[in-house]
Amino acid sequence: MRLRFFLLTVFFLILKINAQHNDDRMVVGVSAFTCDENNRFVGLVTEKVVEMLTNTKRFRVVDRTSMEKVNEELELQKSEAFIDSKNLVEQGANLAAEKLITGHITKIPVYAMKNSVGTINGYKASVAFQMKVVDVSSGLSTDATSFEGKASDLMLSPESAVQQAMRSVQNEIHQYFKINFALVGKIVKILPIDDKNKLKVLLNVGKNSGIKVGDKFTVESVEMIENQKYPQKIGVLEIVNLAGENLSEALISDKKSIAQITADFEAKKLVECTLILKN
Repeated sequence: MRLRFFLLTVFFLILKINAQHNDDRMVVGVSAFTCDENNRFVGLVTEKVVEMLTNTKRFRVVDRTSMEKVNEELELQKSEAFIDSKNLVEQGANLAAEKLITGHITKIPVYAMKNSVGTINGYKASVAFQMKVVDVSSGLSTDATSFEGKASDLMLSPESAVQQAMRSVQNEIHQYFKINFALVGKIVKILPIDDKNKLKVLLNVGKNSGIKVGDKFTVESVEMIENQKYPQKIGVLEIVNLAGENLSEALISDKKSIAQITADFEAKKLVECTLILKN
């Protein structure tokens, strides 16, 4: 019985490691937001930011807000009783984050709305906070960016009022993620194509990163100088097909760019592609 447990454990670990190696998305952590007041709704704001970041599909998101609980659950799931479960906690919770999002809530008022006789009809809330992105390796952070949600409608509970106030800044937060986390992929293969005036390539980004047909990428040849990336622009390519969860096909038609990409790829130089943000 112990041997079976050990073999199954090793098997699941191998599967997990392989899955992580095949996923090149950036690992982003979200730490618990701070607040000058001891407000019981602070966790709701942090949870909403984690949800929004996850929904972009561009990152592997690790929630650093409750690591103690996560670690307790991971220890529990090592027991044989859980070995055949399909609902194991994502081991990615222990992934090392490359970037860390921190936040500070400047205000989060929640009001109980009463009628003329003093009965509570519902609740309204608003929220204002700042966020920073910290590069874990260097410790450097971006300037704090402020967000302020609109006052919520009359809601049945304080929690639902706070959540609606957060939804009002959802578009601003998504734009913030796009600007501060450039989506970068690389050319992993040159594909055959009949048209000699075009070059077809395979990128290591796809559905998991939220890529769509028609998206365009800037192509750069990257040289490492003094441990720093020195990129040189080659051209622009366009996604024509989503070939998998983490793969997509793209075309480029500029002759000079085609020659440069082909030469760099054959020389095994790093060729990176950065998503061009749409206005």
